[in-house]
Amino acid sequence: MSGAPRLADASIRLDSMPAAGRDVAVTPGESERAMIASELRISAVTSLDVRLHAVKFRGGIRVTGRLTAQIVQPSVISLEPVTQEIAEPIDRVFLPGAEKSFAGAAGAEIFVDLEGEDIPDHFDGPEADLSGLIIETLALGIDPYPKAEGESAEALGLSQDAGKESPFAVLKALKDKGR
Repeated sequence: MSGAPRLADASIRLDSMPAAGRDVAVTPGESERAMIASELRISAVTSLDVRLHAVKFRGGIRVTGRLTAQIVQPSVISLEPVTQEIAEPIDRVFLPGAEKSFAGAAGAEIFVDLEGEDIPDHFDGPEADLSGLIIETLALGIDPYPKAEGESAEALGLSQDAGKESPFAVLKALKDKGR
C-alpha cells in the first residue's frame, strides 16, 4: 500500500502505557472510511469498528483484538454492488525500531522461521501507529472475487467453454484423419 492513511485514535504510546495495558477503540468517520476505500480500491467502507488491547511485550507491545467492518465492492460478474461483512481477529507484536542501541541495523540479516510466529512490526520513537495494521487486516479480509448470492458466469451465459472445442477433440480429429 502506498503510505497508508493515518487514522485518528490509532496510536499507542509505549512510554505512558499502564502495566495492565491499554484499550484502544478506533471507529473511523466517513471521510477516513472514504480514504480507506480509495486506498483499497473498493467502492465503500460503510462501517469499520476496531477494538484492541495493547500490553508491553519484549520491549515493545503486543496488540490483540478484533476488527469488524462492512464494505461494498463491484461483483466480478455483473459489476453490481456487493456488500461483505468482515470480522477478523488481530494479534500483532510491535518492537522498537533501529534508533534503539540494541536493535540491528536496517540492512542486517534476520532469521525468519517459516513455521513460527509472524515477524514483528517495528515502530520509531515512543509511539506505534496502528493505522497500517488496521488497513492491512481489513484488506486481508476482503473477498478478492465478490459476487452476489446465486450469481454465476454460467447463469449469465458467460461459460468459459461456450463455443470452444476441447483440445483433445481436435487431437482426436487429427488422429482419425491419419488412419
